[in-house]
Amino acid sequence: IGKPRPMVPNEGYLEFFVDCSANATPEFEGRGGEELGTELSNTLYKVFNNKHSVELKDLCICVGEHCWVLYVDVLLLQCDGNLYDAISIAIKAALFNTKIPKVHISSDDEGGREIELSDDPYDCMRLNVENVPCIVTLCKVGHRHVVDATLQEKACSVASLIISVTHKGTVTCMRKVGGGSLDPESIFEMIEVGKRVGKALHAPLMNLLQQEESLGKKRQKVGFLG
Repeated sequence: IGKPRPMVPNEGYLEFFVDCSANATPEFEGRGGEELGTELSNTLYKVFNNKHSVELKDLCICVGEHCWVLYVDVLLLQCDGNLYDAISIAIKAALFNTKIPKVHISSDDEGGREIELSDDPYDCMRLNVENVPCIVTLCKVGHRHVVDATLQEKACSVASLIISVTHKGTVTCMRKVGGGSLDPESIFEMIEVGKRVGKALHAPLMNLLQQEESLGKKRQKVGFLG
């Protein structure tokens, strides 16, 4: 629980932190991964921390006083390319599974407010992740562009276009990375492909998340984080 930002006193917010583990690649040893982690965190903040992606008003507890702050911590353990896309899918899945305890507010004798959290694990609210976008990265290789590029394909790319797309195919954020240039015709073509790929990604992802949740305790646990 934190304090709402002065510009939007009736909304909560999300905070992002990306840790690039040295296990992913030797380049991340020491402080090598800090620059990439900061770049990823800033991009994720722009994509997800807005009212068009998450209903931030649902995170408000007391206008101007208290709100929920959702901390999204990303740990990169393996780096095989296409980081933004994989991270965005993981974030949407995490927000889908997030359960926020119900809050009861009472007033004391002096007029102050006391916040009590429900200790019932089932007395909680869920976030509506329908409008949470997925990121699609398109890498320009020669006169073509590649979706879901591997490290080898990315090494051949002069520039990439990062697009966040909702389930309706609406582009909510776009960013160009890399030292090369993109001509306007290529950009428009890449945007159309990104919209089509991003829109097609949402339905299978939501179906999988709902199917997994329906299994309850029967869900198979995978990996040491399972």
